[in-house]
Amino acid sequence: MDLNWTALTVFILLFGFITWLGFAAAHWRRGDLELLHEWGLGGRRFGTLITWFLVGGDLYTAYTFIAVPALAFGAGAIAFFAVPYTIIIYPLLFIVFPRLWYVCHKRGYVTAADFVNGRFGNRWLGLAITVTGIVATMPYIALQLVGLQVVIGAMGVTGEGFAGDIPLIIAFVILAAFTYSSGLRAPAAIAIVKDLLIYVTAFAAVIIIPIKLGGFGPIFAAVPPEKLLLAVPQGQTTGAYGTYATLALGSAFALLIYPHSLTGILSASSGHAVRRNAALLPAYSFMLGLLALLGFFAIADGVDKLPEFAEGFRQFKNNFAVPALLLHHFPSWFAGVAFAAIGIGALVPAAIMSIAAANLFTRNVYREFFHARATDKQESQMAKWVSLVVKFGALVFIVFVPLQYAIQLQLLGGIWIIQTLPAVMIGLYTRWFNSWALLIGWAAGTFAGTYMAAAVNFQAAYPLAIGGWTFPGYTALYTLILNLALAIVLTPVLNALSAKPTDQTAAADYYA
Repeated sequence: MDLNWTALTVFILLFGFITWLGFAAAHWRRGDLELLHEWGLGGRRFGTLITWFLVGGDLYTAYTFIAVPALAFGAGAIAFFAVPYTIIIYPLLFIVFPRLWYVCHKRGYVTAADFVNGRFGNRWLGLAITVTGIVATMPYIALQLVGLQVVIGAMGVTGEGFAGDIPLIIAFVILAAFTYSSGLRAPAAIAIVKDLLIYVTAFAAVIIIPIKLGGFGPIFAAVPPEKLLLAVPQGQTTGAYGTYATLALGSAFALLIYPHSLTGILSASSGHAVRRNAALLPAYSFMLGLLALLGFFAIADGVDKLPEFAEGFRQFKNNFAVPALLLHHFPSWFAGVAFAAIGIGALVPAAIMSIAAANLFTRNVYREFFHARATDKQESQMAKWVSLVVKFGALVFIVFVPLQYAIQLQLLGGIWIIQTLPAVMIGLYTRWFNSWALLIGWAAGTFAGTYMAAAVNFQAAYPLAIGGWTFPGYTALYTLILNLALAIVLTPVLNALSAKPTDQTAAADYYA
């Protein structure tokens, strides 16, 4: 593809602006960045509006904006599981996570593992939560680079080997620098710009492109029937219906317990700010539904058959559907704005993810096992260095490892992170579980989930066979059921063998 100088110039200008904003954010709501909660949680002072932008920018990543329409383009209606899945998370956010905010605020907890350590008094269970969070986050960061790679390639910036990766490396060096200097304040400030650009792009696309294509009637008429609706189950199976439902439910359970999600939530100024965000964040679900429609627009437009986009589809497969659609229907300057929105949409969650992983390592590995008497400054400095290492690791992964492995590991990350749900989410309501039973359930769910995913070549759905029926469903949800069943059965047995450790939290900690 030829270099698109207009789009590239707009992209660079907007990228330059958010780079300045990332460094300037260190002076926004000034706090002592030598304290971990100031650097890693923004001092817990973000109000409703900033939290809305931050959590929205955290959950709706660049890979989401590329991959969901790409899935609709390639696989059809199954892609729309992302809409009910994001709707399900908001009642959970409203009911469950203000409790987590209150107890973490009152006890000075920075991570989910801090809470688990305090609640259950088992540092090994806390270590399991920590390792799971870090390992699940790493491929998630790497996948943000996919969105960045696609839009950079769409502007004609290509090359073989190291030369082709230089723009990506530059972007992540900038990300590493402003995250190190400004902490969570940087992605919080940048998220405002990113979300405004995404909303402009989404609304422009769903208004202008259908007008050019003759309306929604011709668009849906052009989509093959097998992609327009889920296939009706035949025989003794729930078929695509079961896959759709379990993907939505399991993904909803997993999303909010990812370290980056919890970091955004814990940075809020109050539990009431968390609740207000649960009411306001469905606006992002509406936008996600609009973006998913772009996959159908691309089918109706036949962009994959246009010769000028042949190289893009060869290199990026279905992920090129959205960039091709934007290039085909909008002037180059607006394509540059849209590509900047997606590119910035990679940096915001990547920054939050690296900070979240750094918080986990610093509080629950470095301080817990190696340096219990670390000063606040030592703790903060360690987190800053670890955030650099995490970003560098993700960059090395995406540059040297085939993309398919990053996608497979991100799928495994969802399976692994959901195993922390009993200790984190259920632990907010009850101390009944034995901590060792929770650890055994976590281990069994993690091992079974990894095995089941590998058995189906790392597809999201596993065909569970029971009594002659087959129930294809999200592997993470099935393994969570196994995890919980083991924890419930083993808890009374292990409680009879040993006394429970002391709970460091009190009932009053969970309320305003």
